[in-house]
Amino acid sequence: MQTRYCTQALLQFSQDLFVAKGMPLEKAASTAQVLLRGECFGKTTHGLALLPAYLREIDSGGMTLHGEPVVLQDHQACLSWDGCKLPGPWLLERAINEAMPRAKRYGMASVNIQRSHHTASLSAYLQMATERGFIIQITLTDPGHSSVAPFGGTSAVLTSNPIAFGAPTSAEPILIDMSTSLATNAAVARQQARGTAFNYPVLLDNQGRVSCDPAVMHSNPPGTILPLGGLEAGHKGFAMGLIAEVMAGCLSGGGRATPSTGWSASVNLTLFDPRACAGNSAYLQHIDALVSACHSATPRPGGDGVRLPGEQALHRTRDCKANGTPLPPDLAKQLNALALHYQLPALEPHQE
Repeated sequence: MQTRYCTQALLQFSQDLFVAKGMPLEKAASTAQVLLRGECFGKTTHGLALLPAYLREIDSGGMTLHGEPVVLQDHQACLSWDGCKLPGPWLLERAINEAMPRAKRYGMASVNIQRSHHTASLSAYLQMATERGFIIQITLTDPGHSSVAPFGGTSAVLTSNPIAFGAPTSAEPILIDMSTSLATNAAVARQQARGTAFNYPVLLDNQGRVSCDPAVMHSNPPGTILPLGGLEAGHKGFAMGLIAEVMAGCLSGGGRATPSTGWSASVNLTLFDPRACAGNSAYLQHIDALVSACHSATPRPGGDGVRLPGEQALHRTRDCKANGTPLPPDLAKQLNALALHYQLPALEPHQE
């Protein structure tokens, strides 16, 4: 049974926690907002559940709190940063704000980041661009971590390598956020912590046999996560994972040749301005027709019809704002323990 908590109070609580750990206010605000946005979107493994882990990273020195990204190259429409392990949410929001005027001037703009700290849910950034009329694409990898086997193999090479994409329409945007593996590392860790198996095979054991048991990831040698598509069509997920690897890791200069330096991320963020292509009116005419065609498709027998990516997340977000954000009891307990430790007010359930 989940209890709902005031969404604005959760935002303030998260920000206050980061400030209490020494994070500058601007970085704390970005990080808190992104975690809460992910939580409200339903990306619970990449929402407020990350708060304790981020605090541990600050304690260990894995996350840098002060300073700016270092500019490695700047070719106007293409910018490259060393993120210096600064908070990922702050870096990505900063990158989007940097890319928007460049995309408006050049039609598109790309920001490559190596050595970002963890970025949380990529879906949490998409509306920053779509609300201003830009198409946005984000690809990410963690070059220091391997958990996904390439299709046809049994040893880990890639990680879950998410791809996110946002497109504005005349109404609600299309918002896509997907890993290129059958499960994320966070989802595997959550199942392991709960002592529960997956409902269908998403893993390979170290003998190359499909498995639902997250414990295979801790065998010696470890098992792996299957690419999206599994054994039947995993060549497609593997190919998508390679796209993310090339775009995020290789273009940023923070790929698999880089020695592991703990929790890290390499990112490619690209904005496209429809006004510089066929023009905004033509773009909206065609994307609105596409959305309408999808919504008008004949429903599958027994189904509820077509729902475009992002619709459920936006509905959940509106519900969280109006009725509070639901948190599982174990997470609420962790957060209240942190509140007690840092002498912050305990979380109060949402009042109708």
